[in-house]
Order: sequence, then C-alpha cells, then structure tokens
Amino acid sequence: MSNLKQLAIKLGTDGPHKVLPTPRLIQLLFNGLYIVKTTDARYVWEHPFYPQFYVPAQALHDATKSGQLTITDGETYKSDNGDTIGKQLVLKVGERTIDKTVSFDSALAGPAKDLAGLVKIDFDSVDQWFEEASPIFVHPKDPFKRIEIIQSTRPIRVLIDGQQVAKTTTSQHLYETGLPARFYLPMTDVDPAVLRPSKTKTKCPYKGEAEYYSVEVNGKLHEDVVWYYNRPTIESAQVVGLLCFYNEKVDIELDGKILERPKTHFGKPSDNKKPSIG
Repeated sequence: MSNLKQLAIKLGTDGPHKVLPTPRLIQLLFNGLYIVKTTDARYVWEHPFYPQFYVPAQALHDATKSGQLTITDGETYKSDNGDTIGKQLVLKVGERTIDKTVSFDSALAGPAKDLAGLVKIDFDSVDQWFEEASPIFVHPKDPFKRIEIIQSTRPIRVLIDGQQVAKTTTSQHLYETGLPARFYLPMTDVDPAVLRPSKTKTKCPYKGEAEYYSVEVNGKLHEDVVWYYNRPTIESAQVVGLLCFYNEKVDIELDGKILERPKTHFGKPSDNKKPSIG
C-alpha cells in the first residue's frame, strides 16, 4: 500500500488533527500553468507538527477549462468498512504528470467531514506554491507559530570541549514557537581559526535556506554545529550573515552563567540537522 493511500485512508477514517479555513490566495504553479488559484483553501494538519494546504476540488477542475490541464481518475480509496473515502487523481500538463493527489469524497462524514470535497496535492510534486504572490518553501507556515528577533547586549560566550570559540556583547536572540531561544552572533566575534566550511544546506519555511560550518577543536571535528542565513526570509532579515550555534551541542554562557542544554531532536546525532521544525 502506498504512503499516499495509507494517509488518505487514515485521514478519511480518523479525521485530521485540525482543519482551518484561510482567506489567502493560494496558487499552484506546475509546468508553466497555474493549476490552482483559490481563496477557499484549508489548512489541514495531517499530524500535530505543521499544516498542509488542501484545495477545493472545484478550484482544480476550473483549471481544466483552458484545455492545458487534464485530470484522470485513478484508484478509489475505501475504508476497512468499505466506505468510499476518495480517489487518486492524475494531473497532466503537457508531458508532465502528478499522481500524488487525493480527492476526498464530498459525502465524507464523522471525524473526516471537514475534508469533504477537498484535494490534497503532494507539496513537492508542484513546481511552486504561493501564498498570495509570495513563494512557500518546505511546507506552509503554521499560523500559530511565530518568530521574534530581539537585539541584545548581554555578554555571550560559546565553548566547545571547554575551549572558547566565540565571545560577544552584540547578538540577536531569535525566539521561534516550539524551539529554544537561538543566539545569532556576528561572524567577527567567532574564532575564524576553528570554522570549517560545510556543504550542508537545509531549508526552513520561516527563515530561509541555512548554510553550515563545522567546528574543529583540539583535532576533533564537530560537524554542522553552526548555521547562518545569507538570504533569510523577510521576517528573519535581522539575522542575515550572523552565526548561530546549536544550544543542544555546545555550551553557551549568557551573563556569566552556563545555560542548560535544551533537549530537542536536533541534539540527536542521527537526526537531520535543521535549525527549525520546518
């Protein structure tokens, strides 16, 4: 059973975590055609962590009027009780297709009633999603999460294996819902001798594309413990070019006191290293 089918059956049976309307204009660009333009999209939390946008089936079918988009029905999805949940759609523009699409049945009831008549289109299958005229990266932003950046003159030191690698009295403190405070430092206040360029890059819908440094101390390489944004999003413009160390992996001294290392999934060596839950 495909992941898409599993998700559709689960959502169609148990319902989503949460659904909310949005008045924003949501646009989907695929192969040179806007296959959706709607102000009737829904935020759908398939899980508690962040939402996706689902769009009304009618908004998708309106795009077929130009003749450039064709929609073909695929497999019908049914619950264990035999009730129809929805069906797979195959979208085609020119020679390119999207088959990771679910159209939920308009008669859905019970816990899944808020999905009735909505279509899920796999986020990565589309060339670009837009909120109004602004591109969406990674996934839609959660309307209940925010970023606040505050300038600070409190003294900060960063230590790795007991060695000081950064010291400053000028920093930007970034507060992001659900994450520990992050301390962004001027690059000139970080010891350049310990920085090692990394090829790692990650993307965050709230802050943009992060680039990384590793840090070498006493012959030991601490991989990707520093990140920075050269092209942050508008709401994170204050941290452009500043360096941030993972609180989970280094010792940070603030006002002369070593902070307790926060316990998050970013502190686990096997996890994908991202400075955001996005």
